[in-house]
Amino acid sequence: MSNATAESDFLLLEFSDVRQLQFLHFTVFLMLYLATVTGNLLVISSVASDHHLHTPMYFLLMNLAMQDLGQISVTIPKSMINSLLNTRLISYSGCVAQVFFFSFFGVSDFCLLTVMAYDRYVAICNPLHYEMVINRQACIEMIAGVWIAGFLYAGINTCGTFATHFCSNAVNQFFCEIPQLIKLSCSGLNVVEMSSIGIALILSLGCFIYILVTYAQIFSTVFKVPSAKGRQKAFSTCVPHLFVCSIFILTGSFAYLKPAYHTSSELDLIFGIIYSLVPPILNPVIYSIRNKEIKQGMAKVLGFRVISLNT
Repeated sequence: MSNATAESDFLLLEFSDVRQLQFLHFTVFLMLYLATVTGNLLVISSVASDHHLHTPMYFLLMNLAMQDLGQISVTIPKSMINSLLNTRLISYSGCVAQVFFFSFFGVSDFCLLTVMAYDRYVAICNPLHYEMVINRQACIEMIAGVWIAGFLYAGINTCGTFATHFCSNAVNQFFCEIPQLIKLSCSGLNVVEMSSIGIALILSLGCFIYILVTYAQIFSTVFKVPSAKGRQKAFSTCVPHLFVCSIFILTGSFAYLKPAYHTSSELDLIFGIIYSLVPPILNPVIYSIRNKEIKQGMAKVLGFRVISLNT
């Protein structure tokens, strides 16, 4: 394609050209999407409606649920519509929007998970200073920093990705994924895109190392707690968060660090599904299963009677 690519549609990878399988894909994605939206909305509603959950930890969790809603809504509905209408098309502006918002919510998610690790560190390792360090103003400032970092990175990444000419319009993924768009570039990586990738690597590596060091200190402190009940309570809030961080890091690494030019369409599709779908789906499940307060908040939202805080 020539310079006219900037005004053309892109063709996304289809799951199948068999009509029955397209309907199956639509049905499966619809169920997963509705389950994810329902779970994250329950988390948001539970925290917002229950004054017992108006604490920094649950405020951060509510923001994580909001970001998960945004992340999954950027890619899945368009894929479902394409399967339903038997088309592969996405407009140029739609592709730009997908790249921007997927980058925005992805980076914001990672930054927020890092902030949540810091919150758990202060709560467990410095409990006497917790209310002074993690107060309302500090929470608002940290969340603002997370959103600003996501916005700036998404802007740089999107500009770098589309500041080039594409030699093809066939994207080897079910949504506009940056590694697949780079493969379509006539000139390969440009300076802006190389800079954005470098920033992403530094940011992700820095956050990952910080999370590891933070949890090493947290578990070191937890093991010194004499009360078994105290250790259990600490683990009940830390283990889910560490599990979520691991899923996010591993799935994202699979997608962006794999050799882009030497993987099959099927493998690219599997990696794309894993890192774009798994974290938003699992987050509300993990936090609701392991967290008694969230389960009770959900029960209140759904109209169930909460018998006791200790059950």
